[in-house]
Amino acid sequence: MSSVSPPATGDALAEPERKVGPWWVAGIATANLALFVGYFAPLQVLLPEQIAALAPYGKESALAWVTGAGALVAMLANPIAGALSDRTTGRWGRRHPWTLAGALAGGAAMVFLSFQTSVLGIAVGWCLAQAALNATQAALSAGVPDRVPAGQRGEVSGWIGIPQSVGVVLAVVLVTVVATTTSSGYLLVGAVVAVLVLPFVLTTRDPRLTERPPFDPGQLWVRSADFFWAWITRFLMMLGNAISTLYLLYFLTDEVGYERLFPGERASDGLLVLILLYTGAVVLTTVVAGVVSDRLGRRKSLVTVSGVISAIPAIMLAFWPQWPVVMAAAVVLGLGFGVYVSVDNALVTQVLPTATGRAKDLGVINVANSGPQVLGPVIAGPIVAGLGGYPVLYLTAGGLALLGAALVWKIRGVP
Repeated sequence: MSSVSPPATGDALAEPERKVGPWWVAGIATANLALFVGYFAPLQVLLPEQIAALAPYGKESALAWVTGAGALVAMLANPIAGALSDRTTGRWGRRHPWTLAGALAGGAAMVFLSFQTSVLGIAVGWCLAQAALNATQAALSAGVPDRVPAGQRGEVSGWIGIPQSVGVVLAVVLVTVVATTTSSGYLLVGAVVAVLVLPFVLTTRDPRLTERPPFDPGQLWVRSADFFWAWITRFLMMLGNAISTLYLLYFLTDEVGYERLFPGERASDGLLVLILLYTGAVVLTTVVAGVVSDRLGRRKSLVTVSGVISAIPAIMLAFWPQWPVVMAAAVVLGLGFGVYVSVDNALVTQVLPTATGRAKDLGVINVANSGPQVLGPVIAGPIVAGLGGYPVLYLTAGGLALLGAALVWKIRGVP
């Protein structure tokens, strides 16, 4: 896949010292864009609409069940795929084969989802998609500690963080503006996921591992205090995000009354507006925050700032569910998350114990992203159904963000 001769094993495991160039950054950012289009188009629009059409009177429970099952699969797939990637010794490198195979399988899963006419079939399809996309994510996540020196990781994580947010916008545009039906939306997303990983896989160097390290299943979890607290911080921040966004489309419909405020429009149109505002705010802060953290050599204080900022929109949504306030909350949340996504990603790469298990370790970290998708519905569903409704839901989300921001100071090995 690359004209460059495969390097020795030591090159694959060495701590990187040379900064990566703009082409490499653009390639991995584009591949991440594919990944997040694959995640967010179904989560934000396609799954809620498909399930609401099949089970209109039990849509909240059905959506929670489907997304929870998919997230459970993701929790297993990411570290396992990462561990296998760490031990891959093929001629094309140890990361690129998993990146490409996962994207192609994820595209196929979207095709499968487009034909489903039952909640069970949707759940099966989404689990297949999660398994495939998490294999791609495990390989891509390891690219930063594999190739980027520590002093550049905040900046590179910032550029990678932009596709994470732009992916939401592109995903929603693709399935609400370009595609006219749920089925065509799945097909379009599947094609985008498969195509956008190709530039990175085909044109960038993936150092070859010529000697396979031993695999110990007991080491799928890393016994390190700093790693543990980094995981807990990520888990709490992502759990707050998961329970606040799971029912956002329904929140706009049932609480804000978007379709009553704007006759002739759908709640998904309002969701697109919010995502555009949020993404614009993320783009404003994520690279800047990454560069600042690189130059200051400090990560934890900026993670704390991002957690405090992220709690503010939760309070706004809890007490003032009016459309103008919701738009303002989207901007504030974007500012906070833009800081978080670049700085925390850089922080995590600095607590990885060994070079031989980078993808596996980051797979464990990524469980902190997918695990909340399992636990989130368990928490959010009962709250929305009768334990205080949306005000309690969003106050809970804000509290989790603040707790995560405080616990980051338990990490000792990173300033």
